[in-house]
Amino acid sequence: MSQEIEIEFKNLLTKDEYDKLRLFFELENVEPVIQTNHYFETSDFRLKDKGAALRIREKNNLWQLTLKEPHPEGLLETHDTLTTTEATSWINGVIIPKPTVAKQLNQLGIDFAGLNYGGTLKTYRLETLYKQTTIVLDYSTYNNQSDYELEIEATEKAIGERVFHELLENHDIPKKETPNKIKRFYSSL
Repeated sequence: MSQEIEIEFKNLLTKDEYDKLRLFFELENVEPVIQTNHYFETSDFRLKDKGAALRIREKNNLWQLTLKEPHPEGLLETHDTLTTTEATSWINGVIIPKPTVAKQLNQLGIDFAGLNYGGTLKTYRLETLYKQTTIVLDYSTYNNQSDYELEIEATEKAIGERVFHELLENHDIPKKETPNKIKRFYSSL
């Protein structure tokens, strides 16, 4: 699928909160999946101004280009698959337009030629299914910083919201303003 609506709820965690949830979901002995996000933006932050973000994700030796845009139900994600050679080209500053993402960028009025490589964020991800949602516990490192995050992915907003609030309440975790990873990355520069 080249487009999908992403419905998710996020909360930054302390290391103790992360460890508490890891224990609750019995993930303490599970090996995390490592994924690396490579971020792209224009020099004048035109994507950010439109509430959008562009990344290449490397996971399990596969590369996926994803544009995220605001959507009434969450985020509209537009994907194109990249070869290792194409991804390396992007990271080295030679942007090769891909059809699905190019169409969406054109609708936003953003030219591929204006994109620049911003850098890398590495995430160690644990996932499990829970009450019709996917629970994601992330430990991320970027620009000599690190953070912990809870994400709840759902197919319906009401279900995700209910599970999110229930988890925070049941584990005495305060709700925190949680910018997405790309915002946290760029604010750390």
